[in-house]
Parts: sequence; C-alpha cells; structure tokens
Amino acid sequence: MIGRDCVVVIGSGMMGSGIGAMAALAGHPVTLVDVQEERVRAGKERAIACIRLREENGLASSQEAQRAVALLHTSVDTQTAVRSAFLVIEAIIENLEAKQTLFRQLDAMLPPEVPICSNTSGLRITEISALCECHPERTVTTHFWLPAHLVPLVEVVMGDKTDEAVALAVREELKKWKKSPVLVRRDLPGQLANRVFQAIIRESIDIVASGLASAEDVDTAIAAGMAMRFPVWGPLMHLDAIGTPLGLSVQETVLPSICADKVANSYIKDMVARGDLGAKTGKGFYDWSERSIDEAIAKRDAFIIEACKILNKLDN
Repeated sequence: MIGRDCVVVIGSGMMGSGIGAMAALAGHPVTLVDVQEERVRAGKERAIACIRLREENGLASSQEAQRAVALLHTSVDTQTAVRSAFLVIEAIIENLEAKQTLFRQLDAMLPPEVPICSNTSGLRITEISALCECHPERTVTTHFWLPAHLVPLVEVVMGDKTDEAVALAVREELKKWKKSPVLVRRDLPGQLANRVFQAIIRESIDIVASGLASAEDVDTAIAAGMAMRFPVWGPLMHLDAIGTPLGLSVQETVLPSICADKVANSYIKDMVARGDLGAKTGKGFYDWSERSIDEAIAKRDAFIIEACKILNKLDN
C-alpha cells in the first residue's frame, strides 16, 4: 500500500478521539474526520488530552507524546482524508442507517486491501456492511472499551462475510497500539465481553431486587473480590486452578438458584418508568445527590491507570 500510512478515524467524539490518540501514540499519522470544523477541532483537543494523560502517568514517554501530538490531523472531507489510509475506523453515532451509508461510501472509495472497521458497541458488523457491494470481506468490528485511551481491550468481531485474514491482521495491528485485542469469530449481539458483563448485571440487579443485598454491597463484593483477580486471572483460568470437578460441583449447586431471565428485570423497568435514570437525574441504584459521578469516574480512571502500569511491568 504505497503512500498509505495513515489511520483515519471517522467521528471525533469521546471514543473517536481516544482511538485516534492511541493510533498516534503507536507512531501512525492520524486524521480525525467529522462533519464540522468546530467538532473535529474539539476532537483533536480531546485526543491531545488523552495523550497528555498517558504521558503524565508514565504510560507514554515525553518523546512518544510529542511525536503523537504532531501526528494528529483533522479533516471534514472524508474522501480526501481516506486517500492515504491503510486503516479506517468508524466511530460515529450508534445508528444503523448512518453507519450503513458511511460504510457503503467507504467501500466505494477505498482499495480492497484497506480494512474498514466499526467501533460499534451493539450493532452487528454484518448489518452495518450490508450495503457494501465491492468488498464486504474487509469489514470488521473493532470495539474499543471506554475510556478508549486507557482500557486495553478491543473486541475484533468477524461478520458473516469477513475474511479471517483481515480480522487477524487488524488484531495484530492493534497489539502495536498497546491494546489487548480478542478475536470474536461470530457476529452475535453483545459481541464477547458484553455478553459476560450482561450476565453479571442481570444477577446483580436480581440480588438487589430480591433484597439479598444492597446495590453498594453488590458493587463492593464484585470490585473488592472477583474483579481484583480479573486483570491477570480470568474465570476460566480460575476453574483450571481449582480443578474442573470442583467447578462443576459449584455450578450444579448454585446455577439452579440464580437468575436466568431472558428479559430485563422488572426492577430496572420500574426505575426507568418513574424517572430514576441514574446519575444524570440524581437517582438510580445510588442516590447521586450525595455522591459525585465525576469523582467516581476520576477514581475509575486512576485505578485503570495504575492497573495498566502493573500489567506493563508484569509483561516486561
């Protein structure tokens, strides 16, 4: 791909700016694309803030950060921006029709060797690429987890027509971005991690709804217990460690009594119906008139930063 050395990120919002920051830190020229100059300039500033945050916390050197900032560019002209792209990542609104239109345009603009990726968190890449008539085999989901400049996980999801070689090449590229990409071979709702996460959420809501424990105690039990091991010790490794016979025994004892609903719990439906919408309305599972969501986010990000530092040391 002579002359193609740029990562183009279409959509410069919270996710797009973080994705662009990580691509630039990996040493690639990056073009953030949006529909208005004001929006794309704001996206670049967010990307720079992401780079500086990593620099300030020892996740990037001063030289890496300086180089990355210099590699960031902006555009409001998609067709011009993608002329130098070796990888395109869509991070626009989570609307199927809008994504389909963009993918159809990109498919017609780009040579077949350039992967077209979507950061969708819930839509299927098979449907997003349904209007691609030229090369749907080079379309793939790359679902970065929020905040994209800190959380290592990226889910690389193959659609019904995705060429596995393309998905594997994208995964290898993302490893160079200090990411921990996983390959998801089937295009199912929830991809991989959200399927696990929703199972945890379902049981957590049921525990609160049944009066077994409070929301705070549920979150504490997860955060101070199993989640402390998860960065280096996943549930399947845990089963191997304790032995699969014990794991089977626990499952046979516990599974019959846990929630297996296929629909959302009436407890959260009632919350939504009465306007308890979470932090933005002041009440959800917690009373946010007595707490600060901004402080909670800052605490979350500080923990992720320290966890990344530890993981980097363990890997080196």
